[in-house]
Amino acid sequence: MNTLIVKGGTLCGGEVTVSGNKNAVLPMIAALLLTDEESVLENVPDILDVHTMLDIAGELGADFTFANNILRFRCKDVKRSVISRELCSRNRTSILFAAPLLARCGKAELYPPGGDVIGRRRLDGHFYGLTKLGAEMGDDFQTYSFNAPHGLTGRELFLDEASVTATEQIMIAAVTARGTTTLYNAACEPHVRDLADMLNAMGAKISGAGSNTLVIEGVAKLAGCRHKVCGDHIEAGSFLALAGAAGIPITVRGTTLNHYWMLHRVFEKLGWQVELYKDHLFMRGGQEPVISNDFGGYIPQISDGPWPQYPSDMMSCTIVAATQSRGTVMFFEKMFESRIYFVDRLISMGANAIVCDPHRVVITGRSQLHSVSMSSPDIRAGMAMVIAALCAKGESRIDRADVIYRGYENLTAKLQALGAEVEQA
Repeated sequence: MNTLIVKGGTLCGGEVTVSGNKNAVLPMIAALLLTDEESVLENVPDILDVHTMLDIAGELGADFTFANNILRFRCKDVKRSVISRELCSRNRTSILFAAPLLARCGKAELYPPGGDVIGRRRLDGHFYGLTKLGAEMGDDFQTYSFNAPHGLTGRELFLDEASVTATEQIMIAAVTARGTTTLYNAACEPHVRDLADMLNAMGAKISGAGSNTLVIEGVAKLAGCRHKVCGDHIEAGSFLALAGAAGIPITVRGTTLNHYWMLHRVFEKLGWQVELYKDHLFMRGGQEPVISNDFGGYIPQISDGPWPQYPSDMMSCTIVAATQSRGTVMFFEKMFESRIYFVDRLISMGANAIVCDPHRVVITGRSQLHSVSMSSPDIRAGMAMVIAALCAKGESRIDRADVIYRGYENLTAKLQALGAEVEQA
C-alpha cells in the first residue's frame, strides 16, 4: 500500500493533459479476445486496473506488449475458459470477459468481481443479457458459469436500468451472435460509445451508439484494429474541481467538447466559469465562487444519474469543491448508497457538511479546511481527499493511495506540474 503526503496551499496552476479513458479501455481489453488477430490501442492509461485486465487476458492465453501508452495485443488461442478467483476480485470489469469467452470457447466460468465498495452494484443486467441471447447459466452463486456450445442468437432486449457494464457485456456478446440484437435502455456514456467505435473498427456492425437504443447485427468474424482511446472526462472533471476549489488557473487538454456540457452546468451552479473548446478546457484563477440558488431562492440540488446527467464518478470531487464556494447546496447521490460516506473525513477537516442519509449531503461554504490523516476508501473519494488536502492548511497524509492509482495515471507528476507539494511515501 502507498501513502501520499500532501502539503496544502501550494498550488499555482498550469496545464494537465488527460489520460485515456479508464472506463473505455477496460472493456476494450476484454473485447480484444473476440479476434485472433493483432490489435493496437493507443492512449491507454498506465494504471493498476489496466494491468489487472491484462493479467487476466494473459492468463487466458493472450500475448501483449504495453509501453508508452500503446498496447499491442493478440490472443491467437484461448487456452482456458476459467478466470481465477484472485484475478476476478481485483476489479469490477473482470466480469466482462464472460462474453468473449463464450464467443471463443462456448463457455466461461468467473468469480464475483471486485472493485470499489460504494454500495450495491447489481450484475442482473449481465445475466439477463447473456441468458436471453442463449447462454445457460449455472445455479451456483459462488461462481458464475455460462455455457453456449452452439453460440448465441440475437434478439430484442430491454435493460431495467441503463447499466454501463451490462450494456458493454451485451454489446460484446452480440457482435458475433447470429442475427440482430436490439438493446433498449442502453447506457450511452462516452466510454460506451468508444467501445462501440473500436468494435466497429474490428468489423462489427453496431449502430445507435451514443443513444439509448443499440442495433447490433452479428458478424461471423472480427479482425484486428488500431484504435485511439478517448480522453477521460472524469479525470478532466477532477482536475477542474481541484482548480476551482484552490482558485488556480488551469488548462486541461485532450478533451472532447460534447463530453462536458453537464459538468459546465453544474460548475456554473457552484459559481465557477469554465470555458469549453474543441480539444481543451480552461478555468481562470482567482474566481470568487458563489453558489446560485434555484428560482425563488431555494437551495439548489446537484444529482447524479445515467448519461447525459451528472456522472456519479464526479460527485465526490464536486462535493469537496463545493466546500470552497459561498452558499449552500444539497448533493443527491442516487446511484450508490455508500458513495458519500467519505464526507465524514471532510467534516473532520472542518467542512460545514450535514449528511442527511446515505444518499444526501448538504454543504455550506466557504470552509477553511485543515490537515488530517485519512485513508482512501475508493478511487473517486481518494481523489476528492487529495483535493481537500491541497486546499487545507498544513500537511495531510492519505493512506491506501494505491486505490487512487487504479484510476489516475501519473497523478503525483500531474499535481506537481500545478505546483503541488506532494510525494509518495
